[in-house]
Amino acid sequence: MSDQNDKLKQLKTSSMDRRLSIAKASLLAGTRWAASNASTIFSNEEEKEKKRKKAMKEQAEYLVSEIGKLKGSIVKIGQMMALYGEHFLPEEITQALNTLNNQTVALAWPAIKQQLVSQLGSKLDELTIDHEPIGTASLAQVHRATRKSDGLELVLKIQYPGVADAIDSDMNLFKNMLKLTRMVPQTREFDQWFDEVREMMHREVNYRVEAATTRRFAERLRGDSRYVVPQIIDHFCSNQVLCMTFERGVPINSPVMLSLPQERRNKLGEASLEIAVREVFEWGEMQTDPNFGNYLVRLGNAEDIPDKIVLLDFGAIREFDQQLLTVARNLIISGYHHDADAMVNSMTGYQFFNAMPQSIKPDMAKVFLLATEAFSSSSNNPDLPEGVMDEQQRYDWKKSQLHSRVMQRASKSMASRYFSVPPKEFMFISRKFIGAYTFMTVIEARTNVRKMITPFL
Repeated sequence: MSDQNDKLKQLKTSSMDRRLSIAKASLLAGTRWAASNASTIFSNEEEKEKKRKKAMKEQAEYLVSEIGKLKGSIVKIGQMMALYGEHFLPEEITQALNTLNNQTVALAWPAIKQQLVSQLGSKLDELTIDHEPIGTASLAQVHRATRKSDGLELVLKIQYPGVADAIDSDMNLFKNMLKLTRMVPQTREFDQWFDEVREMMHREVNYRVEAATTRRFAERLRGDSRYVVPQIIDHFCSNQVLCMTFERGVPINSPVMLSLPQERRNKLGEASLEIAVREVFEWGEMQTDPNFGNYLVRLGNAEDIPDKIVLLDFGAIREFDQQLLTVARNLIISGYHHDADAMVNSMTGYQFFNAMPQSIKPDMAKVFLLATEAFSSSSNNPDLPEGVMDEQQRYDWKKSQLHSRVMQRASKSMASRYFSVPPKEFMFISRKFIGAYTFMTVIEARTNVRKMITPFL
């Protein structure tokens, strides 16, 4: 962690401060954009495209560096746009927004302590709190603590003062900023998507809801030795502080993961995907932020203690309506049977599909059949690439390169030209599965995912 001098003394939360910073950034970006466009008038098409891309990249990077200085909800909004935006934002913008993750600077201890005193009062005397954060994010930072009475190890997620109140004005700022720079299509779908992000932001700062959700998932997974969910310690929770037990583990992308025997990695891969399958088929709600920072792996041993997945963050939970769940299940089951007609027939009963011209559906079905390739089998799917599935129907995630193949196929699809912004629910579900797929690719797991669907057929 950096030394104290690198930390922020306080956040720029006054809306005037923030408005000025953003307006300045957007206007500069807008004028640079106009200038770069003017300079390409006499270039040929290829040159124009090259210059346009370069200008857009510079624009986006400049905007992001300005946003990064503000911290708080505006950064989180940028991160969400990066996460889901690959479906509808220019690549240069999502790449620049992606770097926001690495730009969060910690808030210095005196400011954090002040927030803790206002939230927990004299209860603070019952804890010993480490002044150095173990994690910083755009809306909160996390500090380790110990309960003095019994030495129980805890973590406190402490929300930055003022961020919850700034969400709505920050959302409007961000939206205006994108409008000013003219880098994004201004459509009705884009507005709906923005409202969705606004709602997600409000949920993200609601620690009472997050505590209840954490308990719900803990209850569902109780007795399953493959998972660990932290226990919420109510006594030290408030509207802006969330307290739970400290759970040990190694990050998913730590080198030690790849040194595990193949069999153990396969089991971890199965456990990670099984959660996503049960969310769609059984629980009807989903943890929609598959960021690697939300998971740890607690290593067991080869004999009697299994490896466990530690699930850390339940701030981004979505409940889905029955109609959507039915559609999602039918799409997955059509992929299981690798049946193109069934896939086309599944594409109905939901506004997004009902509005889609029938002529586009077969083309779209091919994208879905590819995305659900791992659920098919070597006997029913002649399109499986050589060697990606063994005789035990275990799918080799690293070899399959599935994510990039799906993205390629989707960008060529007629549907991608038909929709400027896909419906938000599909972004959540696809993002969740991409998260699980990436997890398995990173740990080089080979997993039989068919058997997870079989109980729900």
